[in-house]
Amino acid sequence: MSVKCHEVITKLEQLAPKHLAEDWDNIGLLVGSPEQTIHKIMITLDVDQAAINQAISKGADMIVSHHPVLFKGITNIRTDSPLGSMLFDLIKNKIAVYAAHTNLDSAPGGVNDILAQKFQLQESKPLATVYQEKLYKLVVFVPASHAEKVRIAMSEAGAGHIGNYSHCTFQAKGIGTFLPLAATTPFIGKEGQLEFVDESRIETIVPSGLRCRVIHAMLAAHPYEEVAYDEYLLQNKGPNCGLGRIGRLGEAMSLRDFSNQVKQLLMVNSIKVAGSADTVINQVAVCGGSGASLIKNAIKAGADVLVTGDVKYHEAQQALAEGLAIIDAGHFATEQPVVQCVADYLDKQARENGWAVEMIANNSGKDVFTAY
Repeated sequence: MSVKCHEVITKLEQLAPKHLAEDWDNIGLLVGSPEQTIHKIMITLDVDQAAINQAISKGADMIVSHHPVLFKGITNIRTDSPLGSMLFDLIKNKIAVYAAHTNLDSAPGGVNDILAQKFQLQESKPLATVYQEKLYKLVVFVPASHAEKVRIAMSEAGAGHIGNYSHCTFQAKGIGTFLPLAATTPFIGKEGQLEFVDESRIETIVPSGLRCRVIHAMLAAHPYEEVAYDEYLLQNKGPNCGLGRIGRLGEAMSLRDFSNQVKQLLMVNSIKVAGSADTVINQVAVCGGSGASLIKNAIKAGADVLVTGDVKYHEAQQALAEGLAIIDAGHFATEQPVVQCVADYLDKQARENGWAVEMIANNSGKDVFTAY
């Protein structure tokens, strides 16, 4: 089954909701139309000329990137400039470009969770909370004959997640009454006649970001002309979403040994390390990309080391003064692992939804820096 670009975007925004993005960021569909048909998707860290050339050669009609191809406003598209030439190639070859940047950094299962999993950090949590989602209880009353259809529709739209469990609902039987008035076309009953109907009350939890989607799915599956449903704001909140992660190693080790492990796991030949080689590392903070702004968060959280990229000299100097070791493994190396994970996620969505779409993970991207 062919799939439209906006259907792919819907699944991407379930993984990395747009409200998790920083205010300064530029995410979403940056090139192309939501209505274009997609057959092949390339997932990449950067949208540079090499990535675009690969997408063209592979016949991709959509690129999903971490870094936005357009960050600041532009006043022209000149083909004699690098950016203008890339945009011209994308438009000429009808390749849509979607960027999930800081929202993918903060999202559960995103850049920083993947980095924490690489180092097998236990009990990891965000270093800096960006958003804690409100939760609602959605209650709907459905004729017993359609209860299962409505329950599945709400669950598939994202309702009913509690911890590592999905499709969580509660269901109870009861009697519904209604009297169809003039100019109605009731699913059950007749105009002017009081009806008593066997109904099911279905309750489920819905995060605020999915309320509209879940309610729309519920209404589409519900047979009634007028649907009775309630929403209750809950006191308990959803999980914290935020930048960076902190967790503990399964077994403490020296900074020397941990640094070697970082090189091996991130497949880099060299890293920059600030700290004594014999420092004992137990609590590890990570932040994919540029994470120096989280140094104070890492210190406050009790981290022994922060693994990130793009750390400046004086930033590392200040971290050492406060007892925090720094490993600068590079912007590219700390974010590249997300590419394969997003490709795997979209491949799973394609199988579950019957999309005839091929995924290509661009693992041939290169760091702009080379160690000599």
